[in-house]
Amino acid sequence: MKRLHVHVSVDNLADSIKFYSGMFASEPTVVKTDYAKWMLDDPRVNFAISQRGAEVGLNHLGIQVESATELSEMQCRLGAIQPDVEKEEGVACCYAKSDKYWVNDPSGIAWETFHTLDTIPVFGEPNKIAAPGETAAGTEACCVPLAKPRIKISADAPCCVPNTQKSTTGACC
Repeated sequence: MKRLHVHVSVDNLADSIKFYSGMFASEPTVVKTDYAKWMLDDPRVNFAISQRGAEVGLNHLGIQVESATELSEMQCRLGAIQPDVEKEEGVACCYAKSDKYWVNDPSGIAWETFHTLDTIPVFGEPNKIAAPGETAAGTEACCVPLAKPRIKISADAPCCVPNTQKSTTGACC
């Protein structure tokens, strides 16, 4: 069975852990000095946050699979919609060793499909180059190798924003 993965970059890890623990009514299953993760069953999601110098906000989305067979199936799906799928095998990222495939959706949002092989004591690989927009000087970089510049939502966006930020013109979706 697959699990949705969401990774958000935050500016204050402690405050964010408190907020998300309250929202999910659950404490994180993994807590490090720069990272926290909730493996939830309702909703079935792998929700991670990190404070590692990346732009605050959505870092990437993903689908976590439970077997190499499921990962191969996802590779076929991704390859059918995007020919430049990036493959990574046995990579160290987010305190885990994984096999994964990366693509970008039409809006530039990075998506990974991955099979976690093991947990590890480090966030990532020391010699890997940081993704665009990340400041990894002297730190271990990982994740989002295909990240494109983030799309900014304007203050007058007519859809999908909190009521206090909605424009007085336009419709909401």
